[in-house]
Amino acid sequence: YYTGFAVRGLSILGTFPEPEALRVADYLSQHLKGELTVVDLVSWLYSALMVQGASGRDLLRDFTPQWPEMLGQMLESFRTQDGGYAKGREGATGSTYHTFLVLLCYELIGKQVPGEKRLVQFMYDRQREDGGFVEIEPMKRSGTNPTAAAVAVLRMLGAFDDQLREDSRRFLASVYSDEGGFQANTRIPFADGLSTFTGLLTAQDLQLAELSQREKYRAFIDSLEFPTGGFRGASWDQAADVEYTFYGLGTLALLASG
Repeated sequence: YYTGFAVRGLSILGTFPEPEALRVADYLSQHLKGELTVVDLVSWLYSALMVQGASGRDLLRDFTPQWPEMLGQMLESFRTQDGGYAKGREGATGSTYHTFLVLLCYELIGKQVPGEKRLVQFMYDRQREDGGFVEIEPMKRSGTNPTAAAVAVLRMLGAFDDQLREDSRRFLASVYSDEGGFQANTRIPFADGLSTFTGLLTAQDLQLAELSQREKYRAFIDSLEFPTGGFRGASWDQAADVEYTFYGLGTLALLASG
C-alpha cells in the first residue's frame, strides 16, 4: 500500500531511477501470490507499471503468461450480490471506493469489466439527496471521496449525464472549505489532503470552474507541507505521511496542468 504511494510520488517528481526501480521490482515479485485485497492488488499494479516504465522489467509477464485471466478471476472473486465489489472475498456488500479500484484494475490490465449494467445501477443506488454518493448502502450522508469514485466509475462506463454533473457540483460546493480545500463530508469542519485531491480532480474532470480556484488550493496544500519535506494529511497532523505526500504532490500536479 505505502510502496504504491511512494513509487507514484517518486514518479511524479521524476526521481525514480532504474536501480531503485529494480529494487522495488524484487520486493513486488514476492507479493503477488496468496490472499490479496482490492487495495493490495491496485497498489501492486500501479507499482509494477511504474517499475516497468523506469526499468523495462515487466513483472506480470515474469509471473505468468496468463496474468490477465488470472487477475480477472481474482477481481471477480470480490463481486457482491448488489453488483458492486467489496474489499475482499468475504465482503457481503459492495463498496463505492473498492468498486472504483476494481475498475481501475480492469483498465490497467486491458480487460472489460463484466456486468456493466448491474455496476451502473449499483452506483446509482449509492447517490443521496444531497447530490453526492455514499461509501456503503446504509449511509445517509455523502462523502467527497465516494462521490469522486462514483463520478469516475459512471464516466468510465458512459453512464454520466448533465443531471449527475449538476448534482455533483451541488454536493462538491457544499464541502468546499474556506481553507481552500475540500472536507470529507459536511459534518467535518476542516479540509484534508485526500479530499482536496479527489475533490479537485473531480471538479477539473467535470469542468466546474467555480471550484477550480488555483490560488486557494495552492495556499492550502502549501500549508500541509513540512519544511523538512513531505506533507501531512490535515492541519493538526504532526508528521509527514507517505500517502498524504502523494496526495499533496498530486494536487500540485493538478494545479500545474489544469
